[in-house]
Amino acid sequence: MMIFLWLLGIMTLFYHEAGRGLWTGFLLVMTAITLMSGCLGLFSALLLVVLILLLIVLINAATLRMAWLSAPLFNIFRKIVPPMSATEKEAIEAGRVGWEKTLFSGKPDWKALHEMPQPSLSEREQSFLDNEVEEVCALLDDWKITHEDLDLPDQAWKLFKEKGFFGMIIPENYGGLGFSVRAHSDVIIKLASRSISAAVTVMVPNSLGPAELLLHYGTEKQRDHYLPRLAKGEEIPCFALTGPQAGSDAGSLPDRGIVIRDKSGELAIRLDFEKRYITLAPVATLIGLAFHLYDPDHLLGEQEDLGITLALLPRDTEGLEIGNRHFPANMAFMNGPIRGKDVIVGFDAIIGEQDGIGKGWRMLMESLGAGRSISLPALSVAAGKTMCLATGAYAGLREQFHHAIGRFEGVKEKLTGMAGETFIMDATRLMALAEIEAVERPAIFSAVAKYQLTEKMRRVVNHAMDIQGGSGICLGPSNVWGRVYQSVPVGITVEGANILTRSMIIFGQGAMRCHPFLLDEVLACEEAEKGEERFDAALWGHFRYIARNKVRALVLGAINPLRKLFIKDPVRRAELDIDRYSAAFAYVTDCLVMVYGGSLKMKEHHSGRMADVFSELLMAAAVLRQYRTRDHHDDEEKALLEWSMQYCLTRVAQSLSQVLVNLPFPFRLACWVVFPLGRRMPRSYDQLDDRLAELLIRPGEVRDRLVNGIYKGTERIALMEKTLKEVQKYSAEIKSVRRMKMHKVTDRYNPDQIDQAVDAGIISESVAEKLKEIERDREQIIRVDEFTPKELGGITAGP
Repeated sequence: MMIFLWLLGIMTLFYHEAGRGLWTGFLLVMTAITLMSGCLGLFSALLLVVLILLLIVLINAATLRMAWLSAPLFNIFRKIVPPMSATEKEAIEAGRVGWEKTLFSGKPDWKALHEMPQPSLSEREQSFLDNEVEEVCALLDDWKITHEDLDLPDQAWKLFKEKGFFGMIIPENYGGLGFSVRAHSDVIIKLASRSISAAVTVMVPNSLGPAELLLHYGTEKQRDHYLPRLAKGEEIPCFALTGPQAGSDAGSLPDRGIVIRDKSGELAIRLDFEKRYITLAPVATLIGLAFHLYDPDHLLGEQEDLGITLALLPRDTEGLEIGNRHFPANMAFMNGPIRGKDVIVGFDAIIGEQDGIGKGWRMLMESLGAGRSISLPALSVAAGKTMCLATGAYAGLREQFHHAIGRFEGVKEKLTGMAGETFIMDATRLMALAEIEAVERPAIFSAVAKYQLTEKMRRVVNHAMDIQGGSGICLGPSNVWGRVYQSVPVGITVEGANILTRSMIIFGQGAMRCHPFLLDEVLACEEAEKGEERFDAALWGHFRYIARNKVRALVLGAINPLRKLFIKDPVRRAELDIDRYSAAFAYVTDCLVMVYGGSLKMKEHHSGRMADVFSELLMAAAVLRQYRTRDHHDDEEKALLEWSMQYCLTRVAQSLSQVLVNLPFPFRLACWVVFPLGRRMPRSYDQLDDRLAELLIRPGEVRDRLVNGIYKGTERIALMEKTLKEVQKYSAEIKSVRRMKMHKVTDRYNPDQIDQAVDAGIISESVAEKLKEIERDREQIIRVDEFTPKELGGITAGP
């Protein structure tokens, strides 16, 4: 009985993060109760008293604790923890963290999440979407752009410049539009749903590039000179980072800048560089350049290696060469190499001038958030929404084996994934925008959004292509799917390849930025003075943190499944699941740190799985947040919420299980803490899947909200939407005609059969005309494009 009371008290104190006073009182009271109970012999009682007194001293006497425990552990820790390079420090310290820190630490703050403001559009921004963006979309012909011209039409380029598309992020006082992040995202969504080449062309000047860098790091003189020109489109920017020898490892730039004195005796920089994959390079007039700066002659001081630095070079700079075009994934956006040999520039070319020397890597890491949090998620959401709209309509109209193909369960599985993952993508996009407005540059959330949403885009597009079959494969003006499918690797690759982002950045950087003690412990080892004090505070805080999360994971894993039985609110039920897995994630994180120490960053199997756990929990939270923004919910929205929670939490449980079974003994026993009732996965119901599939193949308000924001003015999209609505409107009449026994084959009815239905009095003549029109539209929708040999560049049909 006494053992039970001790365990219950200790677990309760750890669970509630009790302070020193409560711990001291508990130890004294429980010791007295134990001694008075008479359950211990004399020797055991004396031993207990000594141990408890020693423990109380360690809890309350910091000086003795440091001398006896913290100092020896500090010396051991300094030997085993590898030193952190300057590049690693800059990457870790770049950007900020928001609500995701509470999720990472094992105790999500739901009040803060649901109070997070929803990003919205101003009247001016909504007008821009309804007018200027619609005008551009209407004149774009993506087939002509990607197959014939391999460029945007001149009128589109003109509108992009005149209407301020290239200056959405530039404040109005510099001549830009000064749009919010929500407007920025929504513009990219609508453009991408019409032409990905056009969307990428607008994305680049508004993400990682000269404008973004100048706004945050440029001098006042540089901003006054360049920003108005960029806002009006007088300058077309690009940013040159990637080169043949520096791809994912962008920090190892071989491109060099040497501090010299020019012919007039002024300080200058001689640049040699080779870059590739640079979007907008072929048409750029202002090139942002990343290079490694050296001062071998010590013209600036004693330091020779000055670090990565960023500069702005006009296109006509002597020695600068803009190469020919790359042709990325059959897209027509401008992309190509940039080279330079013995290019001489002044220090005023450096972003921030001399104050910007050596700060380039930090600038890059902090500025990646725009591409990762806004542009690429918007591109992914646009693809998901477009596929849901087009393939959902197609699956409701295309018939095989006497039924619309969307009624077959094999097709429903694909449609379900498309609807559910698009719903999750949009919720995550909106939360990412809210994070930007709250903390400005969300480092961890941006990596999650980039990786997860581009991967979900890939799955949604693949599902759509599976359903479309030959109609998705045969390219042409009426093919809505083919170019989107071809473009998927672009989003996967840029702004940090997904393999790198998953296996190294999300969990590796997240552990350092979001863990409340880990970074302090590492940095304490590098401090010459007061390192022991900082380490002591971090170490014992870390110990309480581990114990708290272990207890929370065990307790919540055992009781939350039971608590859910008495809760009807689907959001609160989901929060209980996330609470439980968040504590488990935090506990397993520390298990990994204890097992692998500093070598954890090289254990990419574990890092990738833990990145998946954290990402799925964060996206589940984003869905809950988005669901809470509406007061009334249709049954279809409730189905989307339930499916999203099942999907995310199943993947969380699977990934945690894979981490645990690959840990060495005895840490593998942590599975009993994480899964105290066994490894039970959330259940999946076929009826729920069918409801999501039905959502896409039938017109309705929830379907409209799911695909809201994309361009619907293309001929094929408009025809499919019109026909789908008419099929639903006249569904009873269509069934009546098909039930006629005039023909043995009734899977498709023809005009003669419709006329016979009129003669039989089953339908009226006006309805008959409408049914014939519906059938003509169906025929048009299922047709694919065909070309003459000349139209395909001389390719013939055979020998």
